[in-house]
Amino acid sequence: MADHYTLRLAPGVRQRLSERARRAGIQERTLAQRYVEEGLRHDAHPLIQFLDGPSGRRASLLGRGLDVWEVIATIRDNDGSMAEAAEYLQIPAGLVEAAVAYYGEYRDEIDREIELNEAEYERGRPAAAAPIR
Repeated sequence: MADHYTLRLAPGVRQRLSERARRAGIQERTLAQRYVEEGLRHDAHPLIQFLDGPSGRRASLLGRGLDVWEVIATIRDNDGSMAEAAEYLQIPAGLVEAAVAYYGEYRDEIDREIELNEAEYERGRPAAAAPIR
């Protein structure tokens, strides 16, 4: 069961929240909850941001266009080598370390994203292998 929490908002914040929720097609309280959760995660992991995409909201590396799940999958593909993953992805080792730190705290979430991507890849493989007529 969720905890109830009341707070006062600075002038104009409620209106902006309401407008953003309306544009996103979600309830204000749902959006406010998301902002609090993501803000706390970002405070703990400042190199991680949260973006909307085809698969929903996901954690990504700040300013890089790479999702955390992509970094973790690349590390796995490189026998656990963070250095090789950084080289392959052409990003600083510190960003790989940031993704690993986030993964350490939200492992189930990131593993689920990796599994969804792998399933999507498997669904698309037969079509990609078919000859073009």
